[in-house]
Amino acid sequence: MKHTVLAVAVALGFTMNAQSPKPAKASQQPIKYPVTKKGKTTDTYFGTAVADPYRWLEDDRSDETAKWVTEQNKLTFDYLSKIPFRDAIKKRMEKLWNYERISAPFREGDFYYYYKNDGLQNQSVLYRNGKDGRDEVFLDPNTFSADGTTSLTQIEFNKEGGLAAYMISEGGSDWGKILVMDAITKKLTGENIQNVKFSGISWNGSDGFYYSTYEKPEGSLLSAKTDTHKLYYHKLGTPQKSDKVIFGEGEKRRYVGGYVTDDGRYLIITAANSTSGKELFMLDLKEKGKGIVTLVGHLDSDSRVLDHKDGKLYIYTNFNAPNGKVVVADVSNPAQANWKDLIPQTENVLSPSTGGGYIFATYIKDAVSVAEQFTYSGKKVRDISLPGLGSVSGFGGKKDEKTLYYSFTNYITPGTIYSYDPASGKSEVYQKPNVNFNSGEYVSEQVFYSSKDGTKIPMIITYKKGIQLDGNNPTMLYGYGGFNISLTPAFSVANLVWMENGGVYAVANLRGGGEYGRKWHDAGTKMQKQNVFDDFIAAAEYLINSKYTSPEYLAIRGGSNGGLLVGAAMTQRPELFKVALPAVGVLDMLRYHTFTSGAGWAYDYGTSADSDAMFRYLKAYSPLHNIKPGVKYPATLVTTGDHDDRVVPAHSFKFAAELQAATSSDSAPALIRIDVNAGHGAGKSVAQTIAELSDIQAFTLYNMRKAPQRGGKAGGTRLGKKRQQLRKG
Repeated sequence: MKHTVLAVAVALGFTMNAQSPKPAKASQQPIKYPVTKKGKTTDTYFGTAVADPYRWLEDDRSDETAKWVTEQNKLTFDYLSKIPFRDAIKKRMEKLWNYERISAPFREGDFYYYYKNDGLQNQSVLYRNGKDGRDEVFLDPNTFSADGTTSLTQIEFNKEGGLAAYMISEGGSDWGKILVMDAITKKLTGENIQNVKFSGISWNGSDGFYYSTYEKPEGSLLSAKTDTHKLYYHKLGTPQKSDKVIFGEGEKRRYVGGYVTDDGRYLIITAANSTSGKELFMLDLKEKGKGIVTLVGHLDSDSRVLDHKDGKLYIYTNFNAPNGKVVVADVSNPAQANWKDLIPQTENVLSPSTGGGYIFATYIKDAVSVAEQFTYSGKKVRDISLPGLGSVSGFGGKKDEKTLYYSFTNYITPGTIYSYDPASGKSEVYQKPNVNFNSGEYVSEQVFYSSKDGTKIPMIITYKKGIQLDGNNPTMLYGYGGFNISLTPAFSVANLVWMENGGVYAVANLRGGGEYGRKWHDAGTKMQKQNVFDDFIAAAEYLINSKYTSPEYLAIRGGSNGGLLVGAAMTQRPELFKVALPAVGVLDMLRYHTFTSGAGWAYDYGTSADSDAMFRYLKAYSPLHNIKPGVKYPATLVTTGDHDDRVVPAHSFKFAAELQAATSSDSAPALIRIDVNAGHGAGKSVAQTIAELSDIQAFTLYNMRKAPQRGGKAGGTRLGKKRQQLRKG
């Protein structure tokens, strides 16, 4: 089982906590943007010439780009420094953020391990508890760097628990290195595997482990294309250069992974060219000479092995089952044609796990979780009684575990850990965070609205009880809509601060996500990508028509693929929004596939090289290519990190430069905030996160001309009876 570092899931909101009774007034002084030179680079796609005047900003190693970054950050931080309530927002954020957060424990050898953050620690610390009952620090990532920007991304113990291999990332990069520790003495063994990217760690006994990476690319490590992934085996005590390639030497695959079944018998190998669609293989580690056996020999579905027991493989798949199912295969004849259904597909999307000798089926039903427990023979044991309507994860563990753990959260319930007895089905609170707020003062409602083509889209709207539906509420609309990723309810301090002051926080479950399975995902891909933007725009119109807010008080926020979403929405319907906040966004749709691992996103997007029709479709919505001079765009704060090697910052650089060139001097600001020693988001220090969120919120309020005062209006708001309430408990 892979143990990733405990992370606080932060869905963006904003805070209002200074005590000024008067509206904040945005500066009326014209903004003087740094001069960004325009080059003469032009690309030709199927006979159509497309200018790319800011191509030079793609060179992340040039002094010229570094100078541009410095000038842009100076402009942005000068602007932010003049917002009178910026510091008060940050102090309020820090105060509420400062609470202890503890993960579920997991057993390795004679110890139980868990992550803990005291509140404002930049990185969570890994502790352990032994037979003597004493807790001790096992690994503290805060000691890895002076500024807290080096993170622990994963750790894996061998079966006996005596050795631990862990990966660290510096500055938020996807590139990392693997170190090995004697888990008993806590001393490093001297193993150091460099330049590892998109990798798991899986031990083969105590001799060594499997990992995946790319060959180091020529040019910039942060932006050069990486598209040939390989699975390696590292034998302890040998140099990295002698590591054996297990898979990936022949036909090119962009994503290759490998993991050993819990009993140590089989190495399971996955291979893919895109973020959807995987081949599946296995290698018998006990009987030598058998070679790699194909389980799934095509890229038309996603499958993974959950477990091996008594000669049978238990596999999750969405092959001929868009919502997913669990099948069983005999290891003597494991080809896909011989699989037998164990837990059939239902109308809800399945995400299974194993622990305590059982299979747990967690389903997404209209973006919230339900869970069921099954035996390995496929017999249903029970429906699991959950604490309320929200998001559940966990139930994983070793087969002999008598107690399992799961977490529960929603927009008004901080992530709470529950212990679970798989024999009786009884749950008890194991760890409940002490956050200074009363969830009973808030309401989270689910509504269904119609998109442009009539498709019903779910959206969860959360706010403090008593707000008036008069169109004057500052509202943050968040979305993603891609890569089969589901946005399910999760608590965040930022949202709490927003809501305690009368703000509305809305999350739309757009097509392209995974909330309703593969069909829902595919409905927002390639030449159906516009559906995602239409869904998001329709969400904004619903909020406005229902008087939650108005265009003067509506902000849109999204990151990565969600940054593309914001960029497309603000260029297609600029009059609908007051503030736009695209974060680490995919904003140049004609060239995204030429950087790092971007070509792997083609299942969702297609590429400009595919065909003339695909090129024209991409160009028609590409945010960078649809900025027009003279249009009044929303106040925009682009955010990115200088070490983002997943969605390279050049996307944001070029978009900001184009927006500044098109913006008239008296219109809303077009700024970019570039974090130093930060990447795509994972592993970002708490200090960096709070600073960025505070600045975003200050910018949002300032441009809405809203006074940041605590508390909402008195009086009741009658809610529709058909709206599903998401309340704590």
